[in-house]
Amino acid sequence: MAEHSLDAPQVLCFGEALIDRLGPPGGDPAVDRPVDDRLGGAPANVACALAHLGTPVAFLGRLGDDSSGAAFQRLFTDRGVDQRGVQLDPTHSTRTVLVRRTAAGERVFQGFAGDQGVGFADQAVESRPWRDLLPSLTSAARWLLIGTIPQASPASAAALHTLLEWAADQGIPVALDVNWRPTFWDATADPASGPTASALKAIRELLERASLIKLAREEALWFFQTDDPASVSQALPQRPDVVVTDGAEPVRCCVEGGVFTLPVLAPPEVVDTTGAGDAFTAGLLHRWNRPVTERLRFAAACGALVCGGAGAIDPQPNEIQVETFLGGIS
Repeated sequence: MAEHSLDAPQVLCFGEALIDRLGPPGGDPAVDRPVDDRLGGAPANVACALAHLGTPVAFLGRLGDDSSGAAFQRLFTDRGVDQRGVQLDPTHSTRTVLVRRTAAGERVFQGFAGDQGVGFADQAVESRPWRDLLPSLTSAARWLLIGTIPQASPASAAALHTLLEWAADQGIPVALDVNWRPTFWDATADPASGPTASALKAIRELLERASLIKLAREEALWFFQTDDPASVSQALPQRPDVVVTDGAEPVRCCVEGGVFTLPVLAPPEVVDTTGAGDAFTAGLLHRWNRPVTERLRFAAACGALVCGGAGAIDPQPNEIQVETFLGGIS
């Protein structure tokens, strides 16, 4: 059944909505078949997961005026995601990301498909269409969720900074999922490489604006030379809450001045890990007003359950499914 909410959005998710082209396990999605095209993009994933959990949410971004863009519009409608901030681009296509999957379900982003020589719609997002819209979108907002990928392109970076200034003026805290993806900054980059000096500088600007930062262990080491969440928080002037994930290792966080560790919950099965981190982020924001250990446990369950299906969005659980899963492992 489609899920709809007439409530004003409590979370605004800004950034990329794109197609994840999943290659066959162990194969190359650029040449091997069959491939499995799934709707994705971290901010779009988080928006859909939040809506599925019951948090009113809006997506702000730009889609190609193409079949992939139309598929996203249908998805957002079905999930009940507010899409007044969605722009359609007649010139730039919706981006397709090539995702290589190992036999164990781990994934590597290795490049793009569908570029017509002018870039992709998510790179061309504009802030101008939002000027009259932002007051109504932010009336109940308690988070602006962003990633770092918009910083990789001039137009999307400008739109991101417009939103950040608006959020600061309105007192809306920023949640940042670092989500380092080198191929978005340089399509020829090694997918396992760390950030360049220019990327470090651009992303540092976002790190210093965020109230909540989620980052993987390797990202913490790249940006802060430590994977200790308390040390990461202390390294930033605003002393944000920090969550550090590390695959199957325990999640560590520094929240409200306290340091917490929570074991990762084992998925019932692993089909594909794409979107697990985004589901974790959504679960964390959905339960943010609960005790810290409850937030983390709920978020970990959201991430675990997404691994049981293909793609980032289709396997996302609703709140009842998360509670049932947690009840079965108590």
